[in-house]
Amino acid sequence: MGMGIVFWIVVGIIAGALAKVVVPGEGPGGILGDLIVGVIGALVGGFIAHAVGINFGGWIGTTVIAFIGAVVLLFILRAVTSRRNTA
Repeated sequence: MGMGIVFWIVVGIIAGALAKVVVPGEGPGGILGDLIVGVIGALVGGFIAHAVGINFGGWIGTTVIAFIGAVVLLFILRAVTSRRNTA
């Protein structure tokens, strides 16, 4: 279990970096904040995928799920923070 969390953190950092390239704009925490959001998105994405029975398919499948989780979380975060900054 411990190595699984470390694995998801490493994959989350990679996914966060990839998601930063895809999602436009700058997050409130800069690159470090985006990488942290990537880790959180990867963990949440992995948890949800595991809960609904999606097989990760190894390193590539895990990275794809983490990337999707990171992108979704970055979009949500950017939408919330941009709405707050314009109000």
